[in-house]
Amino acid sequence: MTDAFFELTQAKARYCYTLDTRDWAGFGALMTDDIELDVSEGTGVPVVHGRDAAVDMIRSSLTNAQSAHQVHTPLIEVDGSEARVVWAMQDRVKWENGPALTGYGHYHERWVRHDDGWKLAALKLTRLIMEFEGVG
Repeated sequence: MTDAFFELTQAKARYCYTLDTRDWAGFGALMTDDIELDVSEGTGVPVVHGRDAAVDMIRSSLTNAQSAHQVHTPLIEVDGSEARVVWAMQDRVKWENGPALTGYGHYHERWVRHDDGWKLAALKLTRLIMEFEGVG
C-alpha cells in the first residue's frame, strides 16, 4: 500500500500541475483511453467519455483562464491493479475579463495500474461550495 499511496499521490500531483500549466499532452497521458470524466455537478456539462474528449472539454473550459488546483487528504483503497481515491479539492479559476470561481469539493476517482504507472480511468467531481466573483 505504501508504494501505491506514493505513486497515486504523485500521479494526482502531476494531474494538477499539467492542468494548471496547460501541458495538455502530459495531462492526457495520465488518463486511460476510455476515461469517464464527470464534472456535471454545478456546471451542466455532460459526462465525457474518452481521453481526447476529456482533454478537449477541460482545455476549452479553461480558455482565457488562469487556474490553480489543489488536492489533499486522500482516502485511498487499493485492490490489486485498481485503486479508488477520494481527494478533498479546492480550485480557483479566473477567466480573463470575466468571472472568477473558487470551488471546494471532492474528486471521486478510479485509477488503473499500467506498465508505465497509474492511469485515471474515471473521475467525478462533487462540489460542496462554489463562490463566484464578478458575475453581474
